Amino acid sequence: MGGQKGREVKCKVAEKPLSNFKARIRQLTRRSDGRSMEQVVQKLRPYVLGWKAYFGLAQMPRVWLGLDEWLRAIQLTQWKRPKTMYRELMALGATEAVARQLAGNSYCWWRNSDRLLKTVMTIAYFDRLGVPRLS
Repeated sequence: MGGQKGREVKCKVAEKPLSNFKARIRQLTRRSDGRSMEQVVQKLRPYVLGWKAYFGLAQMPRVWLGLDEWLRAIQLTQWKRPKTMYRELMALGATEAVARQLAGNSYCWWRNSDRLLKTVMTIAYFDRLGVPRLS
């Protein structure tokens, strides 16, 4: 016990169920389906809630953060053009500098989804869309 003082004991999900979860999320959120973000969230919601209920004791914040980044990247790919991206980011309340920088790197979806976009598309944005809070 002395060696574990201050350490948290965390449950982890095995690799196989975790890879199945990620594969199913990829299938539900394909970028080529031509659906709105609301439709993507409607399809995703029951699966994610069921998975969370089944593996409720496992603490996996990195997986949940990864899902947020994935959804941000999907939203960016739906906006496609830098002009559209700039307009939509400004409508969400981004500063001009942030909107300009993100629109300037418009085809770097993954890099943008993990950096500046977090300041605009916060958890509150996903709450409004109906994405279940997982952490």
